Amino acid sequence: MRRLVRGFWGPRPEPVESLADRWQRTLDGLTGLVPQAAAAWSQIHANGPATAVTPDEDALLGAVRAAQSAADWSDLTGTGLRLVGTGTPGWEVEVSGVAGGTPEFLLQSIMVVIHAPDGAPVPEEDVLALLARVWEPDFGDVSDNDVLDALEDEAGFSVEDPAVGRVGYLSPARAALVPDGLEAVRQELPGGGELLSIAVPGDAAAVVRACERLREAGALAPLPRPMDRAVL
Repeated sequence: MRRLVRGFWGPRPEPVESLADRWQRTLDGLTGLVPQAAAAWSQIHANGPATAVTPDEDALLGAVRAAQSAADWSDLTGTGLRLVGTGTPGWEVEVSGVAGGTPEFLLQSIMVVIHAPDGAPVPEEDVLALLARVWEPDFGDVSDNDVLDALEDEAGFSVEDPAVGRVGYLSPARAALVPDGLEAVRQELPGGGELLSIAVPGDAAAVVRACERLREAGALAPLPRPMDRAVL
């Protein structure tokens, strides 16, 4: 089964050392949470074959610097990396992100795609909590194709709209707008953001209802364009 765990935020310029540290903490956290998929890591390049990469400070700092040396790199866009972890057959985790830039219209993001055998337990809520701690996003979610399709078809959400999935993350200002009575288990994280446990896999209707209530309450309002801050 394919699971998507994502975080999004606005412009937040950062030095390469800070970005490399966030990447290292992400990979370390995933190794602890899904060791079946993190025995070995490789980097996917826009051109050419994948190359092996070790999840340590020096290697990741080199990868970030190399990404910034590309001819089409821009500090306005941010610095992108795409890494894949493999291990036990049937397991794979792909981590991709664009961060450290100052875009005015396109969000910065981190996304973890977890492939696991059918029926295998995956700590998807813990993975979202990891991304929230490490990357300090504005909002995030645990989703799958059924959830994304339902939000688009039934509630009119587009790709760039803030939303939550079966599990959601909201930054402190968004969490303060969560309405009373929302059908979700709320867990405050360090820093004041919240995880919202909303639905079990297969219950896309519950996710749609939660997103509609959160949108009506202002908790899923988009960042103003052109963007001038990382979070609401």
